Amino acid sequence: MLKWLMHRVVAAFERQWQYDAAFMHDLIDTDPRAAWAFRRATALGRYRRVVPPDALAAASLTAVRMQDCGPCTQLGVAMAERAGVGRLGAACGAQGGAAAMPEPVALFWRFTRATLMHDPAADRCRDDIERRWGRQAVVSLAFAILTARVYPTVTYAMGHGTACARVIVGGAPVSVGALTAAAE
Repeated sequence: MLKWLMHRVVAAFERQWQYDAAFMHDLIDTDPRAAWAFRRATALGRYRRVVPPDALAAASLTAVRMQDCGPCTQLGVAMAERAGVGRLGAACGAQGGAAAMPEPVALFWRFTRATLMHDPAADRCRDDIERRWGRQAVVSLAFAILTARVYPTVTYAMGHGTACARVIVGGAPVSVGALTAAAE
């Protein structure tokens, strides 16, 4: 009975977002308790304090993109667009990198990339973020980055990962190669 209900919730999510959540169905079939634990772990991503939505979307999408999961990236773009995030924020600066992004999107994008690459530049970005929005913003970003990477990691580990080739942003295809090249 519990598995049936969990599958229905996942199926509703799939229909709502036009997303293939086969890894979640696999997780439920393998161990419903593991699926429940996964759901609880990803709840960290709902902690969002004082962070501009477009900048937070850029951080989340940058983190998921760096995991190279196409469906997860597309889902993140769709969620950002539905939340009203502008095209540049949703595409993480698709064409032109940080110079093409509005502030604070560029700052959050730089912070995310530096954090994930263990680059000391993250310290300067963090200081700027904390000075402008406070320590809660840093925590919000840390949780957004963490949870954005959880999905692709589990998806790939369970054998359901798909590399990213292109993403639809604002109704138009954007090459992920262009995303990555322009962002660097």
